[in-house]
Order: sequence, then structure tokens, then C-alpha cells
Amino acid sequence: MSAEGGGKAIVAALAANAGIAVAKFIGFAITGSSSMLAEGVHSVADTSNQGLLLFGRKRARREADSEHPFGYGRDRFFYSFIVALLIFSLGSVFALYEGIHKLSGSDDLTSPIVAVVILVVAICLESYSFRTAVKESRELKGEQSWWRFIRTSVNPELPVVLLEDFGALVGLVLALAGVGLSVLTGAVIWDAIGTICIGVLLGVIAVILIVETKSLLIGEGVSARTANTITSSLVGGPVERVIHLRTQYLGPEELLVAAKIAVSSQLPAETIAEAIDHAEARLREAVPEARLVYLEPDLDRTGGGPIDEALDPRPDTASR
Repeated sequence: MSAEGGGKAIVAALAANAGIAVAKFIGFAITGSSSMLAEGVHSVADTSNQGLLLFGRKRARREADSEHPFGYGRDRFFYSFIVALLIFSLGSVFALYEGIHKLSGSDDLTSPIVAVVILVVAICLESYSFRTAVKESRELKGEQSWWRFIRTSVNPELPVVLLEDFGALVGLVLALAGVGLSVLTGAVIWDAIGTICIGVLLGVIAVILIVETKSLLIGEGVSARTANTITSSLVGGPVERVIHLRTQYLGPEELLVAAKIAVSSQLPAETIAEAIDHAEARLREAVPEARLVYLEPDLDRTGGGPIDEALDPRPDTASR
């Protein structure tokens, strides 16, 4: 399954968040709502995040060179990790600080209807951005659940945009609830509570993204299902079995495969070379993202046992 995709979702999110951020800050200036301020900072952070994701995609397209012989595909993982850190620092921490600070204040909201109108419009824009991200993700998601897709996707941008947009939508609803309850009850504490809830929400999303992107950044192998596909494609003809296998994603659509394959000791070198070429061709057809393939022929000294457990890929249910 190709790991490409996500460009439209990033651009849609960037455009939506830039416009929403301006509207939220205007709303804060008029109403004095801490929820509006927290949401404004949240939207600024999201806009910056989408810019970083686009920048990372551009950097990752650079050709391999002597300093980076495997290319720059991991730049996308790196910038996605930075985005996760920004969500935590600029979004969550600021919202928590603003909400706690507001708890000790007594300033009433002014012109709350302005905040309500802005939040409703922002919900509509964020819904469009979220819909675009969902549409872009469906092909890659396949039959997986959305949570499973976020946990296992090697495309770092789509899970980031999905969770960002989801968090933004829930945050807007919390901000709207905080402003609404403050107006209905006359107690500004509800606005502060809404702000704190936004901070907690962003913190949870940030931690999830930090954990997931860190795994890709430090080097992650394929799932057990893909490993079985690789093994099955390699076996055939003179290749009797795969002795052991190692894989690592060098980028969302660039996979490194290294395997030791068992061949008969009676075969001439020319036949073994042809067998390796054919096995590599079968592998590339079965797993198109296998761009770098290193196959080492060897004699089977293990008696036909399973692939070396120390080199087994992560199972489908493994936690990052």
C-alpha cells in the first residue's frame, strides 16, 4: 500500500487554520474570553504546524548524496515530531496556563455573541478541513479502524492532520460550551474550565503523536503481515527459505529490506545470482515501497526452523 498522500489535507488545514486564527484573536480582543485566546493560540500553532509539514515533505524529496546515502526521507518523520512537540508546548501548556490564570480572575465577558458567531464559523471551517483529511486517509486506511491507522501509518502527516483537526473541532465545542455557560450562569469560571479542558485535550493528542512519530524517527520495521508478504515473495526457485529478515522505513514510501536466504550448496554461482535477481524482482512487485533490497545467499544450517526470533519484525498488534 502506497504511503503517498496527505498534501491536499495539509493545504486545506493550513488555509482553514490561518483564517480561523485571525477571527479568534479578533474575538478575544472584543470579548476578553480566555477560551478564545487559547483557541487563537491553538490555531496559530496549527497553522505553523502545517507549514512545517509541507516544508518537511519538500526537504524529503532531496536526492541521496555521499553524506546521506539512503536519502532524506526521514525528514518527514522529523518535522512531524517537531509538530507534535509544538502542539504540546504552544497549544496544551499555554491553554492550561491561561485557564488556571482565569480561575483567579473576575473579569466578565464582553459581547459574548461575537465569540459565539466566530466559534460557529470556525467549527464549519474546521469541519471542512477534517473532512478533507478523512477523505485523503481512506485509501491508505483500508479496512483498518481509524485508531489502528493512526497507530501504524508510516505516512506521518495524515495522522498529525487528522488528530489536529479532530482536536480543533472538540476544542471549539469546548470553547463554545465555556462561553455559553458563562453567559447563561453569569460565572466566568466556565470559560476558564473550558480553556483547561482544551489544554488537557491538546496534551493527550500531543503525547499520542510524540510516541507514534518517535518510533518512525528512530527506525521502524514492517508489520508482521508485510513481513510475511516479503518472505513469501522471496521464496521460490532455488531460494529454499528466508533464514532471517530485517526491514526499516527510510521514509514513508521507501523501505530497506535486508535478508539472508537459504540456497543449495550444489548450485553454481551463476544460478545463485539469477535466483537473487528473480527473488528481488518478486519482492519489488509484491511490496512496491521496497526500494533498497540487500539479499545474502547462505547455506541453511538451522534445519529449516523459523526465522531468527531476534530479527522478527514487530507484530501487527505491537505497541509503539
